[in-house]
Amino acid sequence: MGLGQILVIVLVILILLIVASSIRIVPQANAYILERLGGYQSTWEVGIHVKLPLIDKVAKRVLLKEQVVDFAPQPVITKDNVTMKIDTVVFFQITDPKLFAYGVEHPLMAIENLTATTLRNIIGDLELDETLTSREIINTKMRVSLDVATDPWGIKVTRVELKNIIPPAAIQDAMEKQMKAERERRESILIAEGQKKSAILVSEGKKESAILDAEGEKLAAILRAEAKKEATIREAEGQAEATIKVQKAMAEGLRFLNEAAPTPAVIQLKSLEAFAKAADGKATKIIIPSDIQGLAGMVKALTEVGKDDVNQ
Repeated sequence: MGLGQILVIVLVILILLIVASSIRIVPQANAYILERLGGYQSTWEVGIHVKLPLIDKVAKRVLLKEQVVDFAPQPVITKDNVTMKIDTVVFFQITDPKLFAYGVEHPLMAIENLTATTLRNIIGDLELDETLTSREIINTKMRVSLDVATDPWGIKVTRVELKNIIPPAAIQDAMEKQMKAERERRESILIAEGQKKSAILVSEGKKESAILDAEGEKLAAILRAEAKKEATIREAEGQAEATIKVQKAMAEGLRFLNEAAPTPAVIQLKSLEAFAKAADGKATKIIIPSDIQGLAGMVKALTEVGKDDVNQ
């Protein structure tokens, strides 16, 4: 192989290397800034691209994904002259690679300094209590302010979060004591409300019990009255039935007497028996008609005659 052939082979290899180095593939979520002879030429997006050898160069590779930057705590002073430290987290995304490449030197440092100054301005208008309770308001104000300031740099600030708010040690101790007192106060209120509710429930229970007892007594009285009424009715019905039976018996007796055609003497004896039953050892005084008295004397005489005959 001669020298000429070797030079040709070397030249071919050099050409292949130059061509290979001129081909670029831009991956997803990336953008390349192409410069030609030191000036901006174009922005390469996703895909395959070819640049001119020795004339064009890829000046900057830009990541288009949303990025997160956590900045160190920054000292700030509130409106009531309390010094505290606040660290922030900034979420941003590059929307214009050209502006990002040529808009500002060291974009992340610029965002950090801008975040610190914006935070001081916002906190300077708030007191300590407002600062501790207004995180969402502070986040919104910072996001709007940073988004406007970084727009010429091709950066969009999507979100800003206050990660930590660190007040002085004395303020932290006072806050802890205040929180402890507040918790104790709430606990006392809860205990008092619980006791109040318990007393109310007990009173309501006693009231319902008294109502139920009264209703039970009322119902029992009604039942007793109905039972007494029923007993009285039944007793009256029994007495009436007994009276009817007595009257029927007396009517039957009179009918039998009438059918037997009794003599006046028998009638007078029956009358005497009736007076004897009427007395029954309980009457203190009985008035007997004269005809019955004569009959009684006759009965006594006959009884004595009967006794004499027996003695003889």
